[in-house]
Amino acid sequence: MNEHYFSKQPQSKSKRETWQTTLRNYNLSFTTDFGVFSREKVDFGSRVLIESFIEPAIDGKILDLGCGYGPVGLAVAASFPERQIVMADINERAISLAKHNANINQITNVQIVASDRFSQISDTFAAILLNPPIRAGKKVVYDLFTESYHSLKKHGEFWIVIQKKQGAPSAAKKLEELFKNVSLIERKKGYHIYKAQKLD
Repeated sequence: MNEHYFSKQPQSKSKRETWQTTLRNYNLSFTTDFGVFSREKVDFGSRVLIESFIEPAIDGKILDLGCGYGPVGLAVAASFPERQIVMADINERAISLAKHNANINQITNVQIVASDRFSQISDTFAAILLNPPIRAGKKVVYDLFTESYHSLKKHGEFWIVIQKKQGAPSAAKKLEELFKNVSLIERKKGYHIYKAQKLD
């Protein structure tokens, strides 16, 4: 099967499952399905990103880019109820699940949009979180870095998780080129969390 979780319309059979987990000390329920990323549990990289994230100092919306069925965006939304969280994904099945999961967890400070990268997103953000689609290739991932830079407010922050074996050192160099101000926030089991701040 050539289908990826970043396909717009997954063709795999649908078989929804619901399970519970704890993120940022919140007990959350997630319904998942075939054709979405990490359907059986919150993947370790996303979990480290979720637990490492710190609310930005500046006002503004937060974007969960490539939200999948919603663990990152919904955990952040639960943690910061005064913030508006935008959740975006190209995968229409994932978007349907994310909306469902927002409802079952009674999280209302979210806006969930189907978008190929930033095509349907016009806001600028105080923070953007990304667990990049590594299988889409380095060019796509680096384009997401650049597009995220341009979609941040001044002093906005770009948070990313990437494994060392999947190119964390070279990704950090690319972020340095774009942002200049890049910090390694966490390193756990080969996963690196970087925060890059837009200074201008």
